[in-house]
Amino acid sequence: MAEDDIATQAAETVGINEMTILAIIGIILVGIVVRFLTMAFAPSLLRKIIRSENLQTKTVKQSDKALGSAVGAGVSYILSLQLINAIEEGSSTYQMPEIMLTILPNAFQFVIALALVVWAFRLVNVVQDVVAVIDSDGVEDGTDKTLISALESILRFFIVFIGAIFIADAIGLDLTSLIAGLGISGLALALAAKDTISNFFGALTVLLDRPFKVGDWVVVGPSEGEVIEINLRTTLIRTGMDTVITVPNANLVSTPVENFGKRRWRRWQTMLHFDINSNPDNVEAFRDDVLSSIMQNSATMNEDSSWCRVSDISATSINVSLNLYWDVQGGADERQEKEKFLLEVMQLARTHKLSFYDNRIRKQSA
Repeated sequence: MAEDDIATQAAETVGINEMTILAIIGIILVGIVVRFLTMAFAPSLLRKIIRSENLQTKTVKQSDKALGSAVGAGVSYILSLQLINAIEEGSSTYQMPEIMLTILPNAFQFVIALALVVWAFRLVNVVQDVVAVIDSDGVEDGTDKTLISALESILRFFIVFIGAIFIADAIGLDLTSLIAGLGISGLALALAAKDTISNFFGALTVLLDRPFKVGDWVVVGPSEGEVIEINLRTTLIRTGMDTVITVPNANLVSTPVENFGKRRWRRWQTMLHFDINSNPDNVEAFRDDVLSSIMQNSATMNEDSSWCRVSDISATSINVSLNLYWDVQGGADERQEKEKFLLEVMQLARTHKLSFYDNRIRKQSA
């Protein structure tokens, strides 16, 4: 009993009594209970609202702890305000030092802000599934990927910005004085952040003018590769060597961008070399069959501008020049159609008893 009396006297000496300590412990326990109840019942409620399985996984399973923490801290925050109001109205039951009147609700407010930021950050990944649900054709193309990348970057920026404001308020920073200070030193901050601002407006230019989209093969200055991601500050390009180049968006405003993905067609030229002893009639028949194959190929276009002609004769070979235009969407489709066409050309050459000239074989025979 003597030890309890000493503890009680010590607590009252610092301005807090036993009932207040019990009330604070109770508020914290209520918040913990509400957190677990939210984690238990929120999934079933959200599943009734959200039908998509992917959305359920990301909004329910991956964010239930952060959501539960935010709700639990919110309930504790409301109860702490009621306790403080009771003390400020002169309650004889509860006692609390002046500094704790500010620290206690701010602590719960800090937990709320932090949990909501974590929860919102996890929900950013839902953008991809939302776009997939809205998309009518059900195919995620380059335009969809660009939209997803842009929306995710914008949402992350606003989440961090708004979350920083709430967290700053929770830890007691005077936002009015902070904003006034920013106004006084605004010029210095603008000069220091000019690159960031330029990159932001560069991102807006890319999203509004759409010089390229995710999946396009582009050349930006000395950089060349496939656009894999467009963020608010940078654009990521994967090169043919499988490396990733980070291009500041500000460079995209002042640097010419060559976009191979916007080609209406893809011109392809090659040279076929036949043995000099080949029968000219067979070469002519081969030429006509190749042209006929180009005309009938659904993957080609500009047939009037395509040709297959004997362009040169040397001491060792007959050279046939070939020119056509592929009507395909991407590099993978072009490679596939080119392979099919070349195999057909080989078969036509065999049909007309033509042998391709190889200078290395001539040298070995000599």
